[in-house]
Formats: sequence, C-alpha cells, structure tokens
Amino acid sequence: MTGVRWDGRFAKLWAASTMSALGSGMATVAAPLYVAARTDDPLVVSAASGVAWLPWLLFALPGGVLADRVDRRRLMVVIDWVRVAALAVLTGAMVTGRAGVVLLYVVLFVINTGEIVFRSASQAMLPAVVPRARLERANGWLGGGTTLMNGMLAGPLGGFLFLVAESIPFLVNAGTYALSAVLVALVAGTYRGGEDAGRRPARSVRAEIGEGFRWLLGQRLLRTMAVLIGLLNLTLTAALAVLVLLATERLGLDSVGYGLLFTCMAVGGLLGAVVGDRLVAAIGATWTIRVGLLVEAGLHLALAASTSAWLIGGALFAFGVHGALWNMVANSLRQRLTPAALQGRVGGTTLFIAAGGNCAGALLGGVIATTFGLTAPYWVGFVVAVAVSAATWRVFDRATVAAAYADPDDRQPVVRIG
Repeated sequence: MTGVRWDGRFAKLWAASTMSALGSGMATVAAPLYVAARTDDPLVVSAASGVAWLPWLLFALPGGVLADRVDRRRLMVVIDWVRVAALAVLTGAMVTGRAGVVLLYVVLFVINTGEIVFRSASQAMLPAVVPRARLERANGWLGGGTTLMNGMLAGPLGGFLFLVAESIPFLVNAGTYALSAVLVALVAGTYRGGEDAGRRPARSVRAEIGEGFRWLLGQRLLRTMAVLIGLLNLTLTAALAVLVLLATERLGLDSVGYGLLFTCMAVGGLLGAVVGDRLVAAIGATWTIRVGLLVEAGLHLALAASTSAWLIGGALFAFGVHGALWNMVANSLRQRLTPAALQGRVGGTTLFIAAGGNCAGALLGGVIATTFGLTAPYWVGFVVAVAVSAATWRVFDRATVAAAYADPDDRQPVVRIG
C-alpha cells in the first residue's frame, strides 16, 4: 500500500485542503490581532473566537444535508468562491481604511460557515475518491497537511505578514481559497450522495437531519465514538483554555515557552499523520483506539500533577500523535460504515457533537479553574478520561472493529485488526 502512488483526484483534493488550511490559519491569527489593535475590551476581543465557533453549531447539521443533496465537488467550489468574495470585500475595506470590527466579524462568520459545509462535503466525497483500503492513509495525509500548514506554519507567517500590513494575511487567505476552488474544480467525476440522490423526493431539512441522526444512533460503534469525541473535546478544550495560566504560573514559562507547548503537540500530530496508517496496520484499530484513550487520561494527569515543562511537552507530543491516529481511525470507520447517501449528514452530526464539546469546554475550563483552582480542570479531565475508557473499552473489541473493516462484498478484512 505504501508504494502505490496517489490517484490524481486525491492529489488535487489534498493540495486544495492543505492550501486552504494555510490561509485559514493566517486569518485565524490575524483576526484577534486586528481587533486587539482597535480595542482592549476582553469581551470584544474574545468575540472573534465566538464568531468563529458559532457556525459549527448552527450549520454542521444542515451543512451535512446540503452535502447529501447536491454534487459535493461543485458545492466545495461554490463555497470557496463565496469565501474569496467575502475576503476580497474585507481586504478592500482594510486597504481603503473603511474596515471595522463588525465587518471583520461578518466575514469570519461567512468563511467559517463555508468551512463547516466544505469539510462535510470533503469528508463525504473522500470514499469515492480513494479505495476503501487506503482511507486511513488518505485521512492521515489530509490531517498531516492541515497540521503542518495550520498548526505550524500559519501562526508565525500570519503574525509576520500582519506586521507588514494588516490586510495581507486576509488577502493571502483569499488567494488560497481561490487556488483551492481551481484544484477542486479539476477533480474529475460526479460526487452525489448515491445514484438516486438527484431523483429523491424533496423533504424538509429537519427530516433529513433526523434520518442521519437516527442512523448514527443505531450504529453502536460510530455512536460511541461520536459521544466520546464530544466528551473528550469538552475536557480537552477546558484544559487548553487555561493552559496559558498553567504555563506561566506553575511551569514558569514565558510567551515563547507557552507557544512551544503547542509546537510539541503539532509535531506529534504531524508525525502521527505521516506514519499513522502503518501504526494502525501494525497494532490494529482496536488498540489504536484503546491506547488513545489512555493517552488522553495521561495528558490530563501530567497537566494536573506535574510542574516539569519537559514532561508536559512530552505529554502534549504524545497527545498530538494520538490525536492524528484517532482522527484517522474515526473518520475512516465512519466513511467505511456509512452509506453513500448519508455520508454528509452522519459526518455533519459528528462534527456538530465535536463542536458542541469545544464550545462548552471553552467556557467550562475558566469556570472550574476560577471556582476550584487552576489544576481542577485537569483533574476533571483525568477522571472523565478514565471513566469513559472503562465504560467503552469492550465496545471497541477486535471482532466489532474487524467487522467494520471487512470488505462489504466478501467480508474479508482489508487490514490486520487487534
């Protein structure tokens, strides 16, 4: 498997995703800098993050419906051009001195709404672009490209370009979306949600969301993974929300040291994306999931109990590897098990649950730390991780996961499990 060259369609899809991640990352860094240059009100500054997260809650579910109703490739192209237009308006207003915080918030809302629908369509399209046996590697490459561009390069590059001129990061972001639109448009083929997608009688968005949600509820393996992602995102985001205080008050790090903690996690994520499919094949998806749950617990324990920056950096590195492997296995299992006509809605429901955990965790971390002390969010995260590991350990048994990996035609496993 490792020696086979990628199909040209996936190469274009990967390049589009990677370039978009670079541009989006730079805009994510530049947006709060732009707001902070105009106000020192913490509520106004933090609202930039709220505007970025809100579309994930509002449009993850209807975005999945849209991805199942129309050609997914065409939908992605339209979304990219809409985002190019929105960013063009913003950069034009910045250059002429007419941009304000409100316009920035509106544009952030538009491009992040596009991101959630684009991601639903992309994930739903992937099983039709790559062979079933290569889903792990494809998801790993997509995750690795995003980690490299968004997690490692976009931050320093976006900050530097913002110093040159405030509009440049947003202008570059518009260029990456335009390039993404061109690349996706060059992907050959039609990618509808099943052969009869265009002939199905029209139904309400609520009815179609309900269909996808009920299907997910009926799948024990996927249902459990979706709930786990929501719970673990809640505790992880709560932990990261006050990490800056832990880094400065307990670890004695300055701003550079604090940033390096995230670099450790990003490097681990990149390594996991590069070698992840081989690790999954070697130890099996069952143990990839189970060990990952233990890594989650270990990270929270290290953050709660240790005052060593080196130990916590190592724990974040291990978590980065785990995060890449988890996303690889979770996405691949969902893509393997979900019917083509439901890929968008099931993926959108999963993203909605994950985003809900992130949003709630961002608030919960500060509340718990303020009420019970700085390390309290990490102890809570440790207890939750141990509890969900114990509760779900048997769900991910070798036979269940092997059945998910079995070829639908002859039920023979395509990779070794367990």
